[in-house]
Amino acid sequence: MYAVIRAGGKQYRVAPGDVIRVETPEDKDGKVEFGDVLAVSAEAGSVVPAGSGALVSGEVVEQGRGAKILVFHYKRKKQYKKLRGHRQNYSAVRITEIAFGGQSFKAPELPKKEKKIKKAHAAGEHEGGEVKTSARPGKKATKAVPHAHAKKAAPKKAAAKKKKK
Repeated sequence: MYAVIRAGGKQYRVAPGDVIRVETPEDKDGKVEFGDVLAVSAEAGSVVPAGSGALVSGEVVEQGRGAKILVFHYKRKKQYKKLRGHRQNYSAVRITEIAFGGQSFKAPELPKKEKKIKKAHAAGEHEGGEVKTSARPGKKATKAVPHAHAKKAAPKKAAAKKKKK
């Protein structure tokens, strides 16, 4: 089952479960409906021109901006150069349902992702080092807090020789 829809001046061949990037459509709470359906295929090999009864619906998965396109205007021998950049807004839409002629083809539900819980360190506690103070002449004494993933200093050779004896 697939449908051909028109969105943002372009045509897309979509099936339930597909994710397409379209120019940012007007959505209602993350839901999008494409009413401009050009053709529908319910079976392999048969394509039916869709009338006003076909409807494709989806949900917005992501919104962002595309890659930058540089537009450079140039006229030789006239000292005319103009450079402009453009980034097109887009929405990634996952097709959830294609309805046509009393039939409805739905995409399978996606499994819910579990949120990862980050461990929060208590204020003043740091792993892997002690809190040192450093003061420069004419400056206030400040606490130097080592980073949690910072490397520890290597033991001095003299201290290692004493431990061996």
